[in-house]
Amino acid sequence: MKLLSIAIPCYNSAEYMRKCIECLLPGGEDVEIIIVNDGSKDDTPRIADEYAAKYPTIVKAVHQENGGHGEAVNAGLRNATGIYFKVVDSDDKVNPTSYQLILKKLDELTHKGESVDMFISNYVYDKVGVKHKKVMQYRNMLPTDRIFGWNDVKHVRKAHYILMHSVIYRTQMLKDCGLELPKHTFYVDSIFVYYPLPHVKKMYYMDTNFYLYYIGREDQSVNEEIMIKRLDQQLRVNRIMIDAYNLRTLPNRKLRNYMFNYLEIITTVSSIMAIKSGTKEHLMDKAELWEYIKEKDRWLYRKLRHGIMGESMNLPGRGGRKISVGLYRITQKIFGFN
Repeated sequence: MKLLSIAIPCYNSAEYMRKCIECLLPGGEDVEIIIVNDGSKDDTPRIADEYAAKYPTIVKAVHQENGGHGEAVNAGLRNATGIYFKVVDSDDKVNPTSYQLILKKLDELTHKGESVDMFISNYVYDKVGVKHKKVMQYRNMLPTDRIFGWNDVKHVRKAHYILMHSVIYRTQMLKDCGLELPKHTFYVDSIFVYYPLPHVKKMYYMDTNFYLYYIGREDQSVNEEIMIKRLDQQLRVNRIMIDAYNLRTLPNRKLRNYMFNYLEIITTVSSIMAIKSGTKEHLMDKAELWEYIKEKDRWLYRKLRHGIMGESMNLPGRGGRKISVGLYRITQKIFGFN
């Protein structure tokens, strides 16, 4: 059995996917690299097959009709045979030194019979034109270099939300919890991290800068103009997260608080993108989201309204919307989210 399965969702990724694959190959026989060609119309399928033929014991090429990023991750998970599962986007890379350290630690934990449900490491914003890269680390939030549970988590600040780039999950735990991401939907990374959390009992944090998260392409989904165009998909993800759990019923307070913080940030982003758009349709979408939360869970609605930007996201008129966007920019800088 492989130690780590790494899924690379690819859609028209021919221009940059080789760099991603090459940085993962040094994992050798401990890893399986699952290249998921999600209905690409460029050379992506040919490149995937090329690597699968060249490294038959390490690389798998999976071809499917276009289903979006989430369905590509689903396909990676369905084909995963490793003890652990990681997603690396086709335009991103990993740090080679951190990669070897993490593989060594995962192997050590496995041989000791101490497999963890979630392994966490740092990620780096590899932003075009920025000399000093921003590192997202968790050393003030999580115990370092030991197995721990939710009760051991320290004070969680809003900036300390864990992204897909940060996590390696235990494969069987992901399958057992029934994780399935929606098709033809962007921004499913949040569901990937959020949905399994109540099933996570044992964690391990290594304070190493593993994942290099590339930011800078104009067509990237995190570009604000693109996010506004795809607001319906952001809202779909937001509602799926709202529906996933009644947070009040989660027995562990620290888990509950962390998941609330995560949901609060996603709801803030949804609301602000609607406000920035300013169209009648998107403003109505925002109002419907908040009404949905109110009808679904009054407790959650009240907490969100009194959260980091709850009241300010619902100020009336053009002037109110201007204030909302200004406060959002300040909040971004304070709490560090995108």
